[in-house]
Amino acid sequence: MERFEIFATKRIVFGVVLALATVWIFTAALGVFDPAKEHVTTAPMGLIQTDSSPTDKEGAAPGSIHGASNPAPGISPANTPAAGSPYAGLPAVPASEEPPAAMVPAASPLHGVTVQPSAAADHGPLPLAGMPAPKTAAVLPSGVAFVDAVIKPLEYELREHFWGWRPNDILDFTDNVNEFQLGVLEVTRRTAVILAERISRTGTTASFDPNLEQAMNWFMIKAESYWFPTPESKYRDGLEEFRAYREKLVRGEARFFTRTDNLIPLLMAYEDLLGSCEENLVKTREDDGSEVSFFTADDYFYYGQGVASALVPILEAVAVDFGPTVESRRGSEVLHHAIESSREASEIHPWVITNSGLSGILANHRANLAAPLSHARFFLGVLIKTLST
Repeated sequence: MERFEIFATKRIVFGVVLALATVWIFTAALGVFDPAKEHVTTAPMGLIQTDSSPTDKEGAAPGSIHGASNPAPGISPANTPAAGSPYAGLPAVPASEEPPAAMVPAASPLHGVTVQPSAAADHGPLPLAGMPAPKTAAVLPSGVAFVDAVIKPLEYELREHFWGWRPNDILDFTDNVNEFQLGVLEVTRRTAVILAERISRTGTTASFDPNLEQAMNWFMIKAESYWFPTPESKYRDGLEEFRAYREKLVRGEARFFTRTDNLIPLLMAYEDLLGSCEENLVKTREDDGSEVSFFTADDYFYYGQGVASALVPILEAVAVDFGPTVESRRGSEVLHHAIESSREASEIHPWVITNSGLSGILANHRANLAAPLSHARFFLGVLIKTLST
């Protein structure tokens, strides 16, 4: 019997100790019994005080200091560090003054403490000691958003689109993608010309930016060329020239002029391009008198959609970089409608392009695309007239 009591006692004690250790580890992990965690409030001057109950043991009001019956003139008890807080012993601060640098709270040993800046401070939050000051977002110069938007559509077709650039492929199995890429290229070409000849220059007597001039030349390479040179490589070179111009804008070594006489030619180039697309989408006969065939209708459709998809990010960038110019003539709403119409055209994705008559059972997808493109062209025309007045 004695052996059994010794055997049982050891195991009971071990089980109790193990249970207590398990409970302690579990509660410590949850932070339930963490002695360093207290309720923290912020005094009117931004000083942290620990405040675990509405009143202290002596019945003092919240924020008051036990035993401080005669505070200095101009100093309220709420502006004096509480006894027992990590800031006890620091001098009190008058309510009309900002706390000295010595009273800026250092990195607190308390877990879960949140430091709130003084509501009266007009210079923003005070950083904690040892912590880096918050970084302010850099403001990019005018033109950076526009150049990025011009680069994006064509770069996607060259580098990210499956099978890359296709208009010069020997085996032509994807004429729809080919036409879409040609539409994107045409928008890039016209933008490059206006950017080099107008937007980056002060006037007709100013010299061309060498990067933009070279980019303009590279984009003029025939899209269907197979070799010597390959259009893919030269278009990539053109995009690199755009990037070089962008870096010069960031460094302040290049110019991007957002005057109305620079924006109007750009919008007119887009208006002319949309007008050409619209004509191909609504016509029923070709120039030689033959009817628009089923195999040609989808080419017109995807070329126009390529134009619309490239215009969306560029017009959005126009709203950013030319925003003050457009807003000064009350044209922001008109530009917004042009962007939305272009986006609507870029989001039409039928499985098969049908070229039915306007009164037929099947859809005429050319006419469906012509409607939003016509709206985009109309709003660009209105914006041009608005900027011209």
